[in-house]
Amino acid sequence: MTRTSERETPTRVRFLRLPEVLERTGLSRSTIYVRLEQGLFPRPVSLGARAVGWIESEVDEWIAERIAERQIEDACPTPSDEAAPGTTMAGQRRAEAGQVR
Repeated sequence: MTRTSERETPTRVRFLRLPEVLERTGLSRSTIYVRLEQGLFPRPVSLGARAVGWIESEVDEWIAERIAERQIEDACPTPSDEAAPGTTMAGQRRAEAGQVR
C-alpha cells in the first residue's frame, strides 16, 4: 500500500528569470537591485555560475503585498496623503520617502 505522502504531488517551484520579473512587476532592473539591497524585494536563487532566478511564488506574494498596501492606504487616508497640485499621490509618497523613479 502506498503512503499518503508518496501519492501527493510535490509543490512545483518555478524560477523566473530577470526579464519575466521585470515584466510582472513593472520595475526597472536597477530598481529591482536597489530594493534587493534594501531588503524590500525577494532575493534570487543561484541557478549556476552566472545565472539567478526568482521563485515565482515569492514574486507573486510581493505583488500581492503591494496591492494589499494600496487597499489599506485607500481605506485609511492620512493628511499627508493629500497630493500637492499637479502631483500624483504615489509620486508624493515616493518624494516623501526619498525614492526617485
